[in-house]
Amino acid sequence: MKNTEYHRMDWNGVELEITYRRWLNGMALIDVHSPVPLPIAPDGLFRHALNASSVIAAGGPVAYIDVMLAAEGEA
Repeated sequence: MKNTEYHRMDWNGVELEITYRRWLNGMALIDVHSPVPLPIAPDGLFRHALNASSVIAAGGPVAYIDVMLAAEGEA
């Protein structure tokens, strides 16, 4: 799918796999797979549908997930 992006990021020494899919209606789906539990995903899998503009405003899929992890880690 040409509107799909694949990313990897290191979070506290854990490699996360991020898949980001933009749809034509301005919506997007973001998935995060982790081998360990995360503050946003106790089972290591996070899937969220949202406005693509939210991801763009955050600086992209990796930055969006980084902000979410930081916010949930402080809670």
